[in-house]
Amino acid sequence: MGVAPLDDDDDDDDDMHAHDAIEARRSVKKYDANHEMTAEEVETLVRLAMMSPTAFNIQHWRIVHVADRALRQKIRDVAWDQAQVTDASTLFVLCADVKAWEKQPERYWRLAPEPVRDFMIPAIDAYYRDKESVQRDETMRSMGIAGQTIMIAAKAMGYDTCPMDGFDYDAVGALINLPSDHCVGFMIAVGKALEPARERAGQLPTSEILITDRFD
Repeated sequence: MGVAPLDDDDDDDDDMHAHDAIEARRSVKKYDANHEMTAEEVETLVRLAMMSPTAFNIQHWRIVHVADRALRQKIRDVAWDQAQVTDASTLFVLCADVKAWEKQPERYWRLAPEPVRDFMIPAIDAYYRDKESVQRDETMRSMGIAGQTIMIAAKAMGYDTCPMDGFDYDAVGALINLPSDHCVGFMIAVGKALEPARERAGQLPTSEILITDRFD
């Protein structure tokens, strides 16, 4: 099962395809434990996530695909015994390299024109150096964007998802051998739902969310 093709000559169709996936995406808890995703489907989700934007193009997300079933059970044990950890077809742990900004930053701009490289590489250093909160905050923004990309892409492929922050972060980090200069953002279970998601419990009105120009 792949991503539904889009007609490049029909912008309205493209927009509706994206709209449908966004509106249909829900957090699903119960999955068909017998369904397996193909390696190609997993690779597609990761490849699409890698299209997500990051500040200065440092691409600091690191996505751990937990394929080992025994490891999945150990993660479930430190995730409040939530069934989707083991029953979903795939589990991703979204992590980030907090220090990616200083690890050969020239890689991120190697294909850019020389004047752009000459500006951007020193700018990366100036923006992040000695600013631990900025480094950490930026990883959280980036992981959130990449995670939403995975969930929308999965829905377009016919899968459901569940973003998860209900787990012991230190324990999961230890289980996946998280490097000391990395952090864990959240997990995403992906698979075939056994039953439809519940109706939305209480969406706020747009008038409460959308502020024009400034708060009162």
